[in-house]
Amino acid sequence: MVSEEIIKRIKQLREQIEYHNYRYYVLDQPEISDAEYDRLFDELTGLENRYPELISPDSPTQRVGAPPLEKFERVRHALPMLSLNKVAATEEFYNFDRRIKELLAGEGGQVEYVVDLKFDGLAVELIYEKGLLVTGSTRGDGVTGENITANLRTVKSIPLKLNDESFPDLFEVRGEVIIFKSLFEKLNEKRLANAEELFANPRNAAAGSLRQLNSKITASRPLNFFAYGIGRLSGKSFDSHYESMIYLKQLGFPVSEQLKKFDKPGDVERCFNEISLRRNDFDYDIDGIVIKVDNLYQQQILGELSRSPRWAVAWKFPPQEEVTRIENIEVQVGRTGILTPIAHLEPVRIGGVTVTRASLHNVDEMSRKNIEKGDRVIVRRAGDVIPQVVKVLDLKRSISDPISISEDEIKAKIVEKYFKKCPACGSKTEKLEGEVAIRCPNPYCPAQLVERISHFASKGGMDIDGLGYKTVEMLVEKGFVEDISDLFKILEHKDEILKLERTGEKWFSNLVTALEDSKHRPLENIIYALGIRNIGEHLATVIASKFGSIDNLSKQAKDDLTRINEIGPIVADSLVAYFNDKRNIEILNKLKRYGVVFPEGKAESTSGKLEGKTFVLTGTLEGYSRNEAKKQIEKRGGRVVSSVSSKTDYVVVGSDPGSKYDKALKLGVVIITEDDFMKLLTENE
Repeated sequence: MVSEEIIKRIKQLREQIEYHNYRYYVLDQPEISDAEYDRLFDELTGLENRYPELISPDSPTQRVGAPPLEKFERVRHALPMLSLNKVAATEEFYNFDRRIKELLAGEGGQVEYVVDLKFDGLAVELIYEKGLLVTGSTRGDGVTGENITANLRTVKSIPLKLNDESFPDLFEVRGEVIIFKSLFEKLNEKRLANAEELFANPRNAAAGSLRQLNSKITASRPLNFFAYGIGRLSGKSFDSHYESMIYLKQLGFPVSEQLKKFDKPGDVERCFNEISLRRNDFDYDIDGIVIKVDNLYQQQILGELSRSPRWAVAWKFPPQEEVTRIENIEVQVGRTGILTPIAHLEPVRIGGVTVTRASLHNVDEMSRKNIEKGDRVIVRRAGDVIPQVVKVLDLKRSISDPISISEDEIKAKIVEKYFKKCPACGSKTEKLEGEVAIRCPNPYCPAQLVERISHFASKGGMDIDGLGYKTVEMLVEKGFVEDISDLFKILEHKDEILKLERTGEKWFSNLVTALEDSKHRPLENIIYALGIRNIGEHLATVIASKFGSIDNLSKQAKDDLTRINEIGPIVADSLVAYFNDKRNIEILNKLKRYGVVFPEGKAESTSGKLEGKTFVLTGTLEGYSRNEAKKQIEKRGGRVVSSVSSKTDYVVVGSDPGSKYDKALKLGVVIITEDDFMKLLTENE
């Protein structure tokens, strides 16, 4: 039996070690030497080895990593982790400020903003239950992420246990995992000494470290965490974002020291300019500032767009630029046949990243800038991420003389040299009227096929685990796959495939399992996976909800399609063209024969019962959040606006209504209670 003295000593050691972790990793103010810290840690390790029944998941010794995983599980965020809209100029920020104040007109109260740094790392969510860290996940697509709990437990600046006895039963913390620049340099020095491949930049190193299946590797990397917000929270509430950030700091979470609150947009602008000048002085990479409306009630009123909140924006720093030379120009072929020119550059460091390639976009851009192999050029990382050629500094070329040749002649020469034939299959290219893009018209072009299959297998599509780009290239090159449906009969080629490099029984078995799993995907995933031109993930979701099935969608005429909100004539033309192509219908039929399930849902009416009706919401509703009520109205064809006018059809009044209620009375607008509102939504359904 373990004595009370041993139990007490273990508890004391854990508290001491976590205290010193907080002083060292969060405050950067250590109180003891490394040797003293090691003695405390070794004593705790020794006691836990002798009494393994006393080991608990929140012990500092459990940060060293867990046994390797086969794969990461998926985690669905209870509240979506939305991305931020961006501004890149002062005028754009003031437009954001103007829109905020217009949307909040009549709500009363001053608009205050909280400014924080925009860390260049990997966004994660931490879930605490009864004060203990139970789940940690990546942001993923904002709705679903990957469960990386074991890896996040190794990050010493993330509390395993909250240090407040009155902590909430359920607490979700959002933040960014980064690597400090000074520690990144040491990490790369160590990898160089071990003849390992160097990391390109701190962000890649942080992201790669968090996605290790072996968390012992993650534990060896110098990761840090900064909290930037709260998700779900039980038993506690705040009036402002700033107040919630102070609470996070009190609980032991690292919070940026640059966090500030302003009540004037001019002060936000000055803050941005100041941080922009100091951006390279920080020991971590940042690419801008994040601006949030501080008042949480105002945030609720402002609501969200489909992928981003209206109440926040990221103000990005001006892009960084350097001079280099174009060594070569390569033309790549995309899944829809579009030819895209890529510049291969003499390696150049821009904002801490070595850049070797940049997109030249299209033939018009190449002609306008008069770009050719051998030119000295200015290269910019747009948004500090995507390299692009800004301009040519001098001309070392044979195809054009900028003094004596016109832009049209330059364009003709560039087309002749780079775009006349498809680089992958040799087919003569074509340019459709009204489009900038030059395309390869050959539907059997191997480059297009590789891109189409990779798109089909992507996470937003059929999500076929293990079917990476190199594997797709191999399957196409060897002739095992000639269209997307052929993926589901690769068992016929098992013996031949297993003779190839980088394959094996386990690899093949896993791929077959992933293909079987992919046969049961939601309709929106299937629509996106088909690679119909101009159909992204969001539109695929809209189309799936409106038409309910592929068969129903395939029967729609252009006029039927354009009646749907968000579907314009270009998208409608793409859909009609896709289903009028006999080859596509044949592929769809083969997918069905090979067992892919095409869900049959109920199509929504193109004109809802609230079509054309305008609503204003005021006060607190018991059965709906402001955003949920808005979605219910929009689902039935109605529209929610922020202010009351004589054209408003209904004002929905909850508890503690604001000035909108008074204005509705004055204008004689129909006022309905929450009960009336629920009846309006549900009658005849």
